[in-house]
Amino acid sequence: MKRELMTTATRWVMLGLAAAMLAACAQRPPLAADANYKLTVLHTNDHHGRFWRNDDGEYGLAARKTLIDGIRQQVKASGGHSLLLDGGDVNMGVPESDTQDAEPDFKGMNMLGYDAMAVGNHEFDKPLSVLNKQQSWIKFPMLSANIYKDGKRLFKPYQVFDFAGLKVAVMGLTTDDTAKMVDPENVRGIEFRKPAAEAAGLMSELKRQAHVVIATTHMGHFPDGKSGISAAGDVEMARAVSGLNLIVGGHSQNPVCMSAENKRNEAYVPGTPCAPDRQNGAWIVQAHEWGKYVGRADFEYRQGELKLLRYELIPVNLKKSVKGADGKSSKVLYGASIAEDPAMLEFLKPYQDKGRAALDVKVGAVDNKLEGDRALVRKQPTNLGVLIATAMKNKAKADLAIMNAGGVRDSIKPGDVTYKDVLKVQPFSNTLVYVELTGKEVLDYLNAAAKMSPGSGAFPQFAGVRMTISGGVASDVQIGGAALNPQKTYRMALNNFQANGGDGYPRLSGHPGFVNTGFVDADVLRSFFAEKPMISAKDFDPGSSVTRR
Repeated sequence: MKRELMTTATRWVMLGLAAAMLAACAQRPPLAADANYKLTVLHTNDHHGRFWRNDDGEYGLAARKTLIDGIRQQVKASGGHSLLLDGGDVNMGVPESDTQDAEPDFKGMNMLGYDAMAVGNHEFDKPLSVLNKQQSWIKFPMLSANIYKDGKRLFKPYQVFDFAGLKVAVMGLTTDDTAKMVDPENVRGIEFRKPAAEAAGLMSELKRQAHVVIATTHMGHFPDGKSGISAAGDVEMARAVSGLNLIVGGHSQNPVCMSAENKRNEAYVPGTPCAPDRQNGAWIVQAHEWGKYVGRADFEYRQGELKLLRYELIPVNLKKSVKGADGKSSKVLYGASIAEDPAMLEFLKPYQDKGRAALDVKVGAVDNKLEGDRALVRKQPTNLGVLIATAMKNKAKADLAIMNAGGVRDSIKPGDVTYKDVLKVQPFSNTLVYVELTGKEVLDYLNAAAKMSPGSGAFPQFAGVRMTISGGVASDVQIGGAALNPQKTYRMALNNFQANGGDGYPRLSGHPGFVNTGFVDADVLRSFFAEKPMISAKDFDPGSSVTRR
């Protein structure tokens, strides 16, 4: 008899059905028949080092603390209980935080009284020794059920909370894309298993211990489960695993506010009503990024049922630009002003001062904007992508350079450029490497780069290359203005993350012609700016150097 291979989706559905059957047989902890519980779940995600307010006075841990403390007091006064969760990626994004291993962020979250957080992919941007140190700073658990090392879970898979008899289980899950999104050296020997399979395997165990099951995840929200090139996210998991009541997400960095079934409101305006997604009985929420919002979900648990009474995304001093009668723009709040907590400010200020002292140093200037916006640099060549690749090429004395767009984290405004601006663009402390390759090997690598989908962090930015990409194949390749010669030797510059196989690129670090210069990428970029009193952005206009058909 011919056996048909099951698709991944089919396996997930079967796992979900099996988990549901087991859960149905499990005995939950008993509660009084007339018990009526109020539970408020507060949530954030993708903090990315924003412990301090930005230059417009938006977000920051001090204002977040005032807001959350006020909600907790209100909930307690009404006889309810509160739970504060984070969807991961506390690390990476702001130099003041990055240069201090996110110490102000994790210790600040301690002061805020977080109950648990999911492990995000950016928690692996530095060696495990740093992550271990960060865990020692906090009193709440980092949760992930699907990360293994030597056959054992590396983190606690879940935590059960007891609210006067109401048991709430919180399970952590991390995108299995992590292995290709961080430096492979930082996750050597670590296995990122399929989150949905791990969740399904734990459901009966969780149902025996808890009345409510919440997943705090760093997997991403993809409307209607259309994750594209990314690993499956919260929607796909909710459809495959029955028994989840709520998914508190992160990773895709969206306000999850639905305009219709399976359709997210991509133009969500802060302070307006927000309807969370719902799939297979599970509510799915996400609070955008950086602490811009605190999500608030008010539930009632009664006679075995969890009912959502109210949901909102509360803006944390977010502002919009408005034009006055004189035609000048000014910033005004979307919602009510939230005062900053004095004790939190006092705690954080020394970290901010220490970071700023080293970072507010001018390194150069540019006459126009250098585009590094995530939505653009990951789908098309930009002047900043070309400039970074050019800086790498020049420093390595290479013939060409390739830069993965996921390593470009911000734009640079016209005017003076500080070291902080540079570190905001390249916060990962990758090193510059180069490889001596034959023309044939260069073409093979360019073909691998050509297959990287627009929209992904793997999307390539180039310097020193002209070519046409059609159907994921590179043709008409020129290096340094001359046709690629298969027999000639070329020097190609890139970063160690790519060379180690990051973002799915071919591994080159074991190649005989491989050299790690030891130069940190941000310092290479800083030196490039310092070489000229003023950089002209138009000199790095990508034009038609790389054409896609």
